[in-house]
Amino acid sequence: MILKKLIISLLVTIFGSTFGYLFLTNYLLPKISGKNVTPLNILLPKKEVIGFLPYWLITKASPDYSKYITTLSYFSLTLDKDGTIQKYTSPGQSEPGYHTLFSGKFDPFLASAKAKGLNLSLVVFSSGDDNIGLMLNDPESSAKNLLNDVTPIMKQYSFTDLNLDVEQVADASPEAKLRFTRFVQAVKNNLDKSVIKRLSLDISASAFIKDTNLADPTALVPLVDQLIVMAYDYHYAGSIVTGAVAPGEGAGTIAEFDTKSAIEAALKVTPAKKIILGIPLYGYEWDTLGAVPRSAVIPSTGQTISNSRAETFLASCATCSAVFDTTDKETHIIYLDPETGAYHQIFYPDKQSTQYKVNLAKENSLGGLATWALGYEGTTILEPLSSYHN
Repeated sequence: MILKKLIISLLVTIFGSTFGYLFLTNYLLPKISGKNVTPLNILLPKKEVIGFLPYWLITKASPDYSKYITTLSYFSLTLDKDGTIQKYTSPGQSEPGYHTLFSGKFDPFLASAKAKGLNLSLVVFSSGDDNIGLMLNDPESSAKNLLNDVTPIMKQYSFTDLNLDVEQVADASPEAKLRFTRFVQAVKNNLDKSVIKRLSLDISASAFIKDTNLADPTALVPLVDQLIVMAYDYHYAGSIVTGAVAPGEGAGTIAEFDTKSAIEAALKVTPAKKIILGIPLYGYEWDTLGAVPRSAVIPSTGQTISNSRAETFLASCATCSAVFDTTDKETHIIYLDPETGAYHQIFYPDKQSTQYKVNLAKENSLGGLATWALGYEGTTILEPLSSYHN
């Protein structure tokens, strides 16, 4: 009986001390001092926010994103048809991603990220169905070639996370899907863990509902630390009707598929902590004959518009107004272009869109978020990420 009372007393003391510490550091001290005090993070760990920075946006990007992200990811080095890192696109012509990294243009971002304690990620990218097919003819050899090339580069620049981004457009056969799984398996099996601490894979949101995607989520989930779900490009420059780049909701009514249902599908085969929800910082614009959302597009008029450019345009157009759609959770602008006589429609995400995606990530206990891409952002779209990852 005495022992039982002692144990209860000890547990009460521990609980009281912990609660008191949390109250003191998270509420009372900040109120008294007016300063930010670092809280105890054992019970409330930080969420992941990955910021992808493409080489072509370096001149537009901020030198310091530490307020909004936990990982800075350089996009990208390109995979050749044998899995090696492509250094030249033609004789005497450097591959631009490789050149940008090795020319020192990315160095200021690396230095800033290291100074702020951010993780560093390196993306290896492959596109072009023919090149991907050749690379996967011998997946194990291609994986080893990749690691032989990329490991010393990661060590040289202090990258600790390796991100695989293999994007095939055409439907994949069952054999191709199997070879891609073997490729990822071989990468995992041959990692130098003293250099590469985490392996992540980018995957289209549609892969969770269509079995023709090159990536097989069920087979790949055990092989990677993070699965970055690219939940955007539901509409794109070549779409036949206008609409949101990453609709939050509306599947089955105004859209075939949406972000919310993509998460639901991903959670059926993936642990929530492994899911990183990809969110866009850009949208699209088109010319149409109609003046309402989801109007038919005039062919060949679609183009990308960054959140920053959309903000600038809206500020300069006295007769334009922005409408936030409560279903697709994105903003659109529709106006009559006097020069062409057609309507111009712009769909883009903003601060409200980001906040919606943050809420989705919280509600579903996801591992985090990933932004595509740094350099596209305007003045406020990143703000909800600050409180999320802290």
